Amino acid sequence: MNPKDKSKNPAVDLSEGDSNLSPRRQRWKREQMDDVSSGWLDRDAKVFLHQSLSTPCLNVLQGCSGSHIEDLEGRRYFDFHGNSAHQVGFAHPQVIRAIHQQLDQLAFCTRRYTNLPAIKLAEKLTSIAPASLGKVLFAPGGTTAVGMAIKLVRAATGRFKTVSMWDAFHGASLDVMSVSGETMFRRDVGPLLAGTQQVPPADPYRCIWQPDGDCRRCGLKCAAYIEYVLEKEGDVGAVIAEPIRNTAVNPPPPGYWQAVRSACDRHGALLVMDETAVCFGRTGRMFACQCFDVVPDILTIGKGLGGGVIPFAAMIARSDLDVAPEKSIGHYTHEKNPVAAAAGLATIDIIESRDLPARARKLGTHAMDRLRAMQTDHPLIGDVRGVGLVLGVELVRDRSTKARASDEADQLMYECLERGLSFKTSQGNFIPLSPPLTIQRAALDQALDIFESALTAVEQNR
Repeated sequence: MNPKDKSKNPAVDLSEGDSNLSPRRQRWKREQMDDVSSGWLDRDAKVFLHQSLSTPCLNVLQGCSGSHIEDLEGRRYFDFHGNSAHQVGFAHPQVIRAIHQQLDQLAFCTRRYTNLPAIKLAEKLTSIAPASLGKVLFAPGGTTAVGMAIKLVRAATGRFKTVSMWDAFHGASLDVMSVSGETMFRRDVGPLLAGTQQVPPADPYRCIWQPDGDCRRCGLKCAAYIEYVLEKEGDVGAVIAEPIRNTAVNPPPPGYWQAVRSACDRHGALLVMDETAVCFGRTGRMFACQCFDVVPDILTIGKGLGGGVIPFAAMIARSDLDVAPEKSIGHYTHEKNPVAAAAGLATIDIIESRDLPARARKLGTHAMDRLRAMQTDHPLIGDVRGVGLVLGVELVRDRSTKARASDEADQLMYECLERGLSFKTSQGNFIPLSPPLTIQRAALDQALDIFESALTAVEQNR
């Protein structure tokens, strides 16, 4: 097929985010952008390859601080997206100061050498991670950290097969999107990694096993199916999963992760948990796996590790999985980037000194109370879900059928933008809300007020 022919009717997959092909995107540009901003957006669209979720872009930013981003025209928005990298808020002075100081002392560390910030950060991560996780490798981003985990699984088990979840996102590189479960990244790309198999995720609201969502009567069929696959395959190297997905916010039913953990142990598979988007206090615990009383064999983290400034990620593995000294598991130029490590140390210090996990629990409870009250008053809200400050609202056209209100979700996003609140949509009809953990309660309430007023406007225009 000629690429030009294909682009006339591009398939739009809304699982990971809102569509930049929405007619409202162009309307937003016409109605909200001045000539200067529009000119920059046109220049951006001209020089960057166009791709879903990205180019063409929504707006042009010139500043970010705390809970806010600021566009070229001086409008400020609460950012409840932040690419999940803003646990300590944007441009935190302590993180910026640590970066400046490290730039003055050692700006780069060439491979084959190490440096103090990298060693101290690795030591810090192993001291706060679950007890058996004692070895670290750094990487430039979350995708590469998951890629390292896949390679380590193969080296440690001698097996190449994996089980992962449909609708999950672990990264956009060819190897990692093979274990992801989103059609946007998998469609029409050709052969993916061999041996990757996806299973349905635990989703109590849209459960395929128990349509009424009664997990107590279901008997955890979602977890039992994973064991069924492990048993039938017989040689799976790992189950790879997000403990809770940031863009769908589907807390698994009680006992789910313990059942999966036990199944992995019985069948010789490692459990890899990808916490790229939800680590460092967002769930109310330093690591999301701690919310579910399960310890993975390998943990990947990223996004917020660089303080929302420097791209940085890590793989933290069981100490006894240090079994491949003759292989290059993660041979990256910026593997021990001293500036990124300094940012990471500063970020963790902020999180610990301010006890941001406890703050996330407290503010999350308050936010969930408000969202549940909105659910009572607004028929568009089918479900509200949250763990700590991993929050989300599912919009439906009918609560009994759970028909997805995708167009309404798109409307709501732009209504909120006009009022000063930024977020993305997911699954077509789901609104993930991820504020910085440093947000003040009054600011959180102000953002939720914006959300409810915009929701009212959408319902009145139906």
